[in-house]
Amino acid sequence: MLSRVADNLYWFGRYLQRAENTARIVNVHGHLIFDLPRQVEFGWLPLVQILGQEEAFRERYNGESGEAQIMRFLLLDEQNPASIICSLQNAREILRTIRECAPREVWERLNDLHYLLQEKGDKALSRSKRQDFLQQIIDGALLIYGMIGANMSTDVGYHFLRIGASIEQADMTTRIIDVRSSSLIKPKTAEDLAPFQNIQWMGVLRSLMAYQMFRRHVRGRVNGPNVLRFLLQNREFPRSVTYCLNSISQTLPKLPPDRPLQRTLDRCRALVMDADVDRLMLGGISEVMDEIQVGLANVHDGVSKAWFQAA
Repeated sequence: MLSRVADNLYWFGRYLQRAENTARIVNVHGHLIFDLPRQVEFGWLPLVQILGQEEAFRERYNGESGEAQIMRFLLLDEQNPASIICSLQNAREILRTIRECAPREVWERLNDLHYLLQEKGDKALSRSKRQDFLQQIIDGALLIYGMIGANMSTDVGYHFLRIGASIEQADMTTRIIDVRSSSLIKPKTAEDLAPFQNIQWMGVLRSLMAYQMFRRHVRGRVNGPNVLRFLLQNREFPRSVTYCLNSISQTLPKLPPDRPLQRTLDRCRALVMDADVDRLMLGGISEVMDEIQVGLANVHDGVSKAWFQAA
């Protein structure tokens, strides 16, 4: 397969996954409002921090960080590379140039999402319309994934698409854990925060559609160590970091061999599986998540060097 086509399919997987995750995070964060007492100050800026766009947001909106500005930035701002509209536009432009590589129905459903954003995006900025709109984005992205899984030939192009989606999902999971619950609300003291810790960790699970599977796999209650262990190290949940990295590892033998990439991937997997969750809870979650994100960036660079960069 031409490196250009492989690169495009890889990024198509990343952009589609990014759009779905962004919609999911915003939607769940809005639901969290109803689980917290009115006296608890609620923060919206962590949504921007999860996506690593805080500096760009502050420059774009001159220091304003209200709900309205953040919703526009995350949903409809075409200058934000992590926004839903930007991610879907990038995915659509890629698919337009390689339409012969994917089922026609995928192109049609992606166009449906594109026109949904164009027609209803501005109305979705209000709280009353937002949740239904975001759910349509999530459902549309999942429908496209279902079509790809059921109708796309599992050839080299399919494998690159899945690698891109897996790297994007692993990265997003670490970002959600990193910002996690502590900065979602703004307590006056640590004691004020304590009663809401489990609610916040439940919000983390719901951000990744992981709550029911967590209950199935974990016999304990929802708390920081259990959630962290599940989302980092569970081998069976598709959005856990370990599952995503294992999926990439299982795909590599189906592609031209590249030992440096395999070693890079193995180091990242070991970092995740060797993480001491109980120690992380005492302080150091951000440092380890940063290390994993660097590891994932190295995997991305390895994929690019191995197959996408012309000799």
